[in-house]
Amino acid sequence: DAPDDVIENRRRAAEHFGLPEGALNSCYQVHSATALIADRPWNGERPQADGVVANRPGVACGALAADCAPILFADPKAGVVAAAHAGWKGALAGIAGATVLKMQELGARPADIVAVVGPCIAQASYEVGLEFLDAFTAEAAENVEFFEPGETPDKAMFDLPGYVLHRLRRAGVGACEWLGRDTCAEEALFFSNRRAFKRGEPDFGRLMSAIALD
Repeated sequence: DAPDDVIENRRRAAEHFGLPEGALNSCYQVHSATALIADRPWNGERPQADGVVANRPGVACGALAADCAPILFADPKAGVVAAAHAGWKGALAGIAGATVLKMQELGARPADIVAVVGPCIAQASYEVGLEFLDAFTAEAAENVEFFEPGETPDKAMFDLPGYVLHRLRRAGVGACEWLGRDTCAEEALFFSNRRAFKRGEPDFGRLMSAIALD
């Protein structure tokens, strides 16, 4: 997108929280299990990571996605919030748990954390190769439950939101839920990397999920 349009869209997102654009903190996302604490507005800085955690007003935590799973976290008792980007690599590496650990550094308790998985690619739209299945079952044999047979024997259908919820529960999160919206299938509402790739489009937009303390 045009840089000026990106800045304007970020400004509008920050304005929703009554904040300037520079206070909408998001990372240069690298599909990692790295989460960072934001103790101030980053004012355009983009550190390499996939989770942002804050415990002060005046800072919004944001995550970009276009099929990957955005996760928003809040511990209302401790006053700690976070946003994370969980593609399959980051989800498998443990970005959900890493974000919870950073929240704990600021006084959050996993049992008090509520989390929501935002719009992302759903299982019915997410065909993968069997190397995916091998990678996930190598991490834990129980992960086989997040795969169903694909249209051909060399393919499988992966349940990304289901797996992300599983990792949130493994991290001890007290309550978590997926919104149930499929970015790939719901073209009128969401950008989608996979949909753009299937159509041979050169690029695709991103969706911003964000959270902030009052």
